Amino acid sequence: MSEHGDQVPGYRMIRMEALPDAPAAALADVEAWQARKAYPNVLGGGGPVFGVAEELETGGWRIISSCSTSFPQGARDTMAMLFRGWARDALDAGDTESQQEWLRGAERLDWETVDELTVHGRRFRVVRGDQFIRMGPTGPEPPRPSDPDPAKVGHGNEYRGRTKGFVIDPYTPTGMSEGILRMELLSLVQARGTAPAAVRKDSLRALKTHPGGVLLPAEFTAAEFSDGHWAPTQMTNPSPQGSRDTLTSYLRVMAPVMEQLDEETRAEYGRLADRIDAERCDEIVIDGCRTRIVRVERLVRVGPDGPEGPRPSDPDPELPTAVQTQQLREEGVFDEDRVLSEEEAEQQRIAEEQAKEFLRLFEEQRKRREAAEGS
Repeated sequence: MSEHGDQVPGYRMIRMEALPDAPAAALADVEAWQARKAYPNVLGGGGPVFGVAEELETGGWRIISSCSTSFPQGARDTMAMLFRGWARDALDAGDTESQQEWLRGAERLDWETVDELTVHGRRFRVVRGDQFIRMGPTGPEPPRPSDPDPAKVGHGNEYRGRTKGFVIDPYTPTGMSEGILRMELLSLVQARGTAPAAVRKDSLRALKTHPGGVLLPAEFTAAEFSDGHWAPTQMTNPSPQGSRDTLTSYLRVMAPVMEQLDEETRAEYGRLADRIDAERCDEIVIDGCRTRIVRVERLVRVGPDGPEGPRPSDPDPELPTAVQTQQLREEGVFDEDRVLSEEEAEQQRIAEEQAKEFLRLFEEQRKRREAAEGS
């Protein structure tokens, strides 16, 4: 839908259609509309996320990885890994020429900061997504009833989500509520004074270079209300249960070791984790702070040449893997004959003790869940 009618390029169009023949989609559209009233404010949901997409001959770009790494280099490393997987497939098929081509692409990614490559006639790109949450008087929006949540307790990691295989194509019809949300998000820029000048400059530039956009399937995180504001405490997960499982793993495994909890607090954290498992609840109070499973919207902006890639102002602190390894060797980190200093030896001892405790607590959690499933 557009005021310019048929003259608007496809990447700028938002086609809204009623979906009477798709009950689940229609229900999701109704819930999205209701969310506009209960959670009227749309706020940034953390920094950008990155993934890998491949251009399709039929139009659009298909996402071929998760779209959840915090830095572009993570997506570049994933692209190299995918290339090596296809190289193995080519070798198994006896196609050494294709194998070598895929390996050359992977090796280039090992050494160079490259966000787009064409290998074997196929075009790949690191794509960028912005994250948003809806906020209302009671806090951020929790999962909706229509959000897929099929995994059993303790098995949230088995649900791979709907992002991998998703096609970025603004011309694909959408429901009315999603279409309106897309228009809202596409108009947002960093407000003056709320971000560094370079970040605001890039967000303003994106309005012109990538004026269209597509919403990816929603993901979920845990957020804590502390010091008067909500802040995420974990990476996003494809399902609410994935976030619940991450939270209970923190309470049972990570927190006791990292925060050196006493026995009383460990027991209390364990009871909270048990409650989350038993009730599959989306909000709980931990140490007097409300913690909630939160719904995260993600928007990929699109321009005439496809989805937006990393921006110059995006944090990108990681080096390509081969460059990083080379630097560590030059610094002597991989020198097996190097004698550790007393401080380094103590740090290594502590790390080994923590690793053993992590493994012990993780094994306890695994046995607990196996017993619960067998009862």
